[in-house]
Amino acid sequence: MPAGGDADVAVVGAGVVGLATAWALARRGLRVLLLDRADGPALGASFANGAQLSYAYTDAMAGPAMWKQLPGMLAGGDAAFRVRASLDPHFWAWGLAFLRNATAARLQRNTLATLALALESKAAMDALLARHPLDFQHRVAGKLHVYYDAAALPKARAMIDTKRQFGVRQQLLSPAEAIAAEPALADARGMVGAVHSPEEEAGDPWRFCSGLLQILQAQYGMQARFGFDLQRAQREGAHWRLHAANGDSVQAGKIAICAGIDSHALLRTLGLASPLMAIKGYSFTSPCGAHAPRASITDTARKLVFCRLGERIRVAGLADLNHWDPRPDPARMQQLIAMARDSLPEAADYDRIESRWAGLRPATPSSSPVIRQPRDGLVLNIGHGMLGWTLAMGSGERAANLLLDAA
Repeated sequence: MPAGGDADVAVVGAGVVGLATAWALARRGLRVLLLDRADGPALGASFANGAQLSYAYTDAMAGPAMWKQLPGMLAGGDAAFRVRASLDPHFWAWGLAFLRNATAARLQRNTLATLALALESKAAMDALLARHPLDFQHRVAGKLHVYYDAAALPKARAMIDTKRQFGVRQQLLSPAEAIAAEPALADARGMVGAVHSPEEEAGDPWRFCSGLLQILQAQYGMQARFGFDLQRAQREGAHWRLHAANGDSVQAGKIAICAGIDSHALLRTLGLASPLMAIKGYSFTSPCGAHAPRASITDTARKLVFCRLGERIRVAGLADLNHWDPRPDPARMQQLIAMARDSLPEAADYDRIESRWAGLRPATPSSSPVIRQPRDGLVLNIGHGMLGWTLAMGSGERAANLLLDAA
């Protein structure tokens, strides 16, 4: 689309959330223009994330257990979760809001709110794949959430009971039952139990975005502009004008901001307060090891996820709060690899790692995304944190409905 060309909606951000939103809009007959500052789709937080579609496991980050962990995180002593304190007022405002969510009541409320969106997302993904079978190594892998502290099991059982009323299938397994379900867990030394979610799925988010982009362009007439570094957007009568750093501009009737952590700066140019905090995470991908799991695994002690993608294993983890530089820290990467070796020593071929990656997860204090319309013709679809891949399809449907309802 040439500069100044018209679109019904400009979707800002070409990660999993942006492409899901573009799909929801284009499927409804709108002319969509997709914008991203990168050279292609899903090159930010969507590129090499944990790859698990965790529709059943949507537990919020903030809860009562956070208070006990907080001193270690602030001191940098927690291997998995670290906080970089700063004098930035946004850091303190976000942190206080996060701690206000660290109660049992809010943990349950936030978890269930996100669960509702996750179930919508699963339905939307199923509908998309029934219409357009995409090749992104998608499969129903099942998931085992592995526990090493017996004191955590009663809370896990209570959460299973809470989610059951929403049709979620989960079961608390003994160590022997967990190993029977996934033999690779025989290497999980000290395991005291596991929550089994047999209907959880997995898939490569970058391959998903690349395939969906092709379908949207070829079959739905969507236009895409990569290398468009959006600096500001201004209202011009009934339309919006979006200006790039190089002086280029485009026009659209409405805007959907789905730009992950980059949304933080965009909101400020619009005079809107940002609910986002960067939480830097890491992953590596390697060939499968001798005892590679078939199911997806979450190690609750080390806060790691193992996800099989064909003949490769994606291992993701670490959470560095208030770290805004997406470049991998070599020391943190080595720490992730060492933790994974300690967790499941034969899950991956740790001596043949093929790729190392870091990305910035855009988190809200409640761990639930923000999907709302703060101004006429402007919808936000942001703040998915660690669950962007899981929540993308449902979030896109909600954002599209908001835009259409306001028409």
